[in-house]
Amino acid sequence: MPNDVKAIVSVIVVIVAALLAYWSQSPVRADFGHFVMITAVLMVIAMWVFPEAGVKKGDVKKLK
Repeated sequence: MPNDVKAIVSVIVVIVAALLAYWSQSPVRADFGHFVMITAVLMVIAMWVFPEAGVKKGDVKKLK
């Protein structure tokens, strides 16, 4: 995934998590606000740290 797409997705995830965690009418219980934010931040970090699964050009065996 390109870095600009990762950055946009990261910002959207953090904004949505913050809205769900701190909005008073949210479907998320108030007790879980911190859990929601920590989970969102960990997801964003994981997206940046771990590479995407993919296949290298030489690894694919051609089927005949």
